[in-house]
Amino acid sequence: MQESSPLISNDAVVFGLLMTILALVFSTSSSKSPFWVKFYSIVPSVLLCYFIPALLNSFNIISGESSGLYKVASRYLLPASLVLMTLSVDFKGIMKLGPKALVVFLAGTVGVILGGPFALFVVSSFFPEILNGVGPDEVWRGLSTIAGSWIGGGANQTAMLEVFGASPSLFSQMIAVDVLVANLWLAVLLYWGAKPEKIDKFLKSDTSAIQELQKKVETYREGILRIPSLSDTMVILGIGFAITGFSHYVADIVAPYIGTNYPTLSQYSLDSTFFWIVVLATTGGLLMSFTKARELEGAGASRMGSILLYILVATIGMQMDLMAIFDNPLLFLIGIIWILFHIFLLLSVAYLIKAPFFYVAVGSQANIGGAASAPIVASAFNPSLAPVGVLLAVLGYALGTYGGYLSGLLMQWVHG
Repeated sequence: MQESSPLISNDAVVFGLLMTILALVFSTSSSKSPFWVKFYSIVPSVLLCYFIPALLNSFNIISGESSGLYKVASRYLLPASLVLMTLSVDFKGIMKLGPKALVVFLAGTVGVILGGPFALFVVSSFFPEILNGVGPDEVWRGLSTIAGSWIGGGANQTAMLEVFGASPSLFSQMIAVDVLVANLWLAVLLYWGAKPEKIDKFLKSDTSAIQELQKKVETYREGILRIPSLSDTMVILGIGFAITGFSHYVADIVAPYIGTNYPTLSQYSLDSTFFWIVVLATTGGLLMSFTKARELEGAGASRMGSILLYILVATIGMQMDLMAIFDNPLLFLIGIIWILFHIFLLLSVAYLIKAPFFYVAVGSQANIGGAASAPIVASAFNPSLAPVGVLLAVLGYALGTYGGYLSGLLMQWVHG
């Protein structure tokens, strides 16, 4: 937790700084200068869009904790981005990707469920003092909230907090572990997402279905490409934010209604407004893809969606505090071993079924990061694949409470 005020606390200034960073990254990444060509062959541009704001937050120049920019980006820009990126989606093509994506996603879920107890057992074997907490301060109670978050999302994390009753001080430490470890893994995925060929070769992957979908989408885009007019751009943004507004309107009605009248459905995150916003925005974009609005892709609909998504990437980076690892190193050690177990199981299953690394990256992030970051990872491979991340993330919300509860019970058993 940061004790002093950040150097820059005005969100307007912070936003200007983030946009400057994005502009510099993209201008240099498109440069023909030998230095920048070499640099970006090693470091993907999307990683810098994420990591530079993380460094600024870590050194207290800006503060992701006190800023309202992430909430604006995740609630307003993300849904609009999902609409614009699904506007020209080849839905039938996505369905043809087959069951491997689902298998790898479920392997990631199992990796989170079992990884927590495994990590707690390993660390407590060498550092038994980690088990010294009493009552609400017992470490397994806090770790169960990470399990809920990493399988589903914030709503599932809150559910685990209520079920297992971790103390407020322990829960705040777990949030730090959750955010830092998950964001470090996101950075790794963004790095390899831009250059998946080596891992696909190691996994002996069959990437034909993904390549076919990408080629089909790119061919369609080239066929309808045109110079966008002002009216084109206004219509694109109008559709994106109109569906976003409608999604908020419906979510504000449906989520509280379910929470009040059907509280048992909260275990599926159906009382979460964010869940409904994401689902409705994605559905709206998919429905529009069956209309003439699909032709707006030729005027840059997905490009506008990518702009909104990269702003979200920068605000997610703002949430990462690299210095937090020194607050409670043993908890972070548990988190690192936990995520490594998750990764090992994912890669093992992918190797056995020859699944592409794309499924590993998106299946993992649909668990660990949810609807906010799964489409970011998917679009790092190709913007046309963003809807795959959203669809799997929605499934993660449904499994989050069950998986988190089971993992919590296993960690309680390990704790003794």
